[in-house]
Formats: sequence, structure tokens, C-alpha cells
Amino acid sequence: MRIILLGGPGSGKGTQLRRLSEALQLPSIAVGDVLRDAIAQQTRLGTSAQPYVEKGELVPDNVMIQFMRLRLLQEDVNQGWMMEGYPRTAFQAEELDFVLSDFGQYLTTAVYLEVSEEVMRERSKARFSSGDATRSRADDTPDILQRRIQHFRDRTIPILEYYGARGKLLKINAEHPPDTITQEILQKLKS
Repeated sequence: MRIILLGGPGSGKGTQLRRLSEALQLPSIAVGDVLRDAIAQQTRLGTSAQPYVEKGELVPDNVMIQFMRLRLLQEDVNQGWMMEGYPRTAFQAEELDFVLSDFGQYLTTAVYLEVSEEVMRERSKARFSSGDATRSRADDTPDILQRRIQHFRDRTIPILEYYGARGKLLKINAEHPPDTITQEILQKLKS
């Protein structure tokens, strides 16, 4: 299985990535972590991505596609994976299909964790103000959060149309408790 998790800031992508990858025994790819690691290690791609990440802007498509190609070439994901944080644009979704095709693979499902903007704000604000270093991130500040929600609306919504037209979109109401969401996704993936 090759599954991507889509959703706005605070929709629970990271939580569901951990839960589902464990339940399905699939390697997980959290693209934000991949970016932050590359930035911390000052790799060529990390240095290219850093100014965008720090401002809460989307990393340019050409840089993200290079990141994904390199990550999907690694041996641990040969037999399948779960990913969150990519694609962020319809163009990236199409490019991901091309990359997978080059590797003789295909995407199984795109799971969309649907939450209202109000819930996105509340969850991100709670994560930011909790002071919990494992949950709080630099891009949870109110100004950057608003920019991320705007990017989500403008650029990510067309991805839903892209995957919907291909019959690969699974919409989930992600305003329920995490356990309920996980069980619903697992049930729908099996059917």
C-alpha cells in the first residue's frame, strides 16, 4: 500500500500517520520532518528549502519533487509507505504519480482528513501554547498559521479534485477523537 494523508494544519495528519503506519505495518514518511532534518544537516536541498519553511511558505515544486524522489528511492519504502505533508499542490500530486510510475509503483489511496478552519486554528493554537516541545513547532505561530491555512485553501483543495477524479480519494471527518478516526480509516481501507 502507498497512502498519502491530506488535510490542513491541525487536522491530525501526524497523529494518524503514526497510528496507521503502525496498524498497517507500513513505513511512515512525515515530509515536514524530512525537510527539518535536511535543514538541520544543511544539505543542499535543506538549504534551498530553509527560507520557505521559516516563513511558512510552500517549498517550490522543483525542490519538493527532488526531496520526494530521493526519499522514495530509499530501501525502507520499496514495499509501501504512508506519507503526510506531500503533495501540497495539484502539480506535485501529478509529479508524484510520474515519480511512482518511474519506480513501477502507484498510489493506493489519498485520505483527506477534513476539519473546519476553526478546528485547524484551535488545535494549532493549543499545540503552540502548550509549550510541549514535542508538539509545538515554529510554524504554529498565529501569523504563520494563518498563512498556512490560506495556502491550504488556495493550493491544496485542487488536489482533492485531482485524486477524486482518479477514484483514489477517501474523505474522513477528522473532528472526531483520534481513535474513532483511525478505526474509520482502517475500516474503509479494507473495504
